[in-house]
Amino acid sequence: MASLRNFLDRIKPNFEPDGKLHAFHSVYEGMESFLYTPTTTSAGTRAVQIHDSIDSKRTMIIVVLALMPCFFFGMYNTGYQHWLALGATEFPFWQLLWYGFLTILPRVLVAYIVGLGIEFASAQMKHEEIQEGFLVTGILVPMICPAEIPLWMLGVAVAFAVIFAKEVFGGTGYNVLNVALVTRAFLFFAYPAQMSGDKVYVAGGTPFGYGTALPDGFSGATPLGQLATQAAGSPLTDIAGHPIDTLQAFLGFIPGSFGETSTLCILIGAVILLAAGIASWKIMVSVFAGGFCMAWLAHALASPVYPASFVGPLDQLLLGGFAFAAVFMATDPVTAARTNTGKYIYGFLIGVIAILIRTYNNGYPEGAMLAVLLMNCFAPLIDWCVVHANMRRRMNRLNAKTE
Repeated sequence: MASLRNFLDRIKPNFEPDGKLHAFHSVYEGMESFLYTPTTTSAGTRAVQIHDSIDSKRTMIIVVLALMPCFFFGMYNTGYQHWLALGATEFPFWQLLWYGFLTILPRVLVAYIVGLGIEFASAQMKHEEIQEGFLVTGILVPMICPAEIPLWMLGVAVAFAVIFAKEVFGGTGYNVLNVALVTRAFLFFAYPAQMSGDKVYVAGGTPFGYGTALPDGFSGATPLGQLATQAAGSPLTDIAGHPIDTLQAFLGFIPGSFGETSTLCILIGAVILLAAGIASWKIMVSVFAGGFCMAWLAHALASPVYPASFVGPLDQLLLGGFAFAAVFMATDPVTAARTNTGKYIYGFLIGVIAILIRTYNNGYPEGAMLAVLLMNCFAPLIDWCVVHANMRRRMNRLNAKTE
């Protein structure tokens, strides 16, 4: 590491204001800050001198570490679903994992190259530091999309989200909407055929020539897709026609977005986030509570018109991207509510709206994305109402004492 430090110090003058590469000063500063803790402090300024032990870089790295169980399971499950669709009876672990890795690698690279490229260019034009926010967004985007989403579509969606949902608001820490979910929403509404249906959630290609391609006529709907199209009471099945039980849904051996299927891995990530003090348990618990209440109500009022209502409350929380949204999307500290009471309200409404959309709208079987984005818009209003309610209570107590 000493040699790397010496190399950075040696080339640093080239990126200073009078250096020949001064136009790329933000790029150099961003790479140096990523590799090493900055040595600059707020001494000599009027800034606050008390700092937390966790800065934004450490926060983002911890979130990425919390995502790793879901990411590695997504690699395996991508290969597993592909082998299952081929009719295989044996599932060699390393071959499945390698297939999933080769499938997702180009999507991760495109997300980071496009997103970071825009952020680097924006920071350079505004003469600002490059923030670490996209370190998490870049890996979240491929995880909440089908494993074989076309690369050019992903690049267009990432560019749209970074520019119009982040940079126009001022960059990291100023965005109103979750950037990863805006990317997914753009893909869903701009290219619905590649984001829904019976084929997109099971990888069928041969990444870098590896594996065996699935036949063109293959179809395999996700459990939520089956709920939206099947008759009321029909059992949920995997792509081989085997019934899906609660344990299988919990473990995640079902078709779905790359990193969203395993509730077990999601809960492992939740423990990491909570232990590090990164995410709010109030929001997580409230999302699950709201989703369970709405799922119980929908199940109690099930009818043939809305077959999704026949699924039990627990299964509703295990299917689709609900758990992933509760742990990694709703808890985004930038776009979520910030008051303690507001966090309970914010999370509960996300859970309610997600299941409400899922059970009473057959045209859109997954509601977690829209629920989080909708409540992102209402989070400032929720906080405003909570703060002013507290102010009114204090004023009433003060008036009562003076009378």
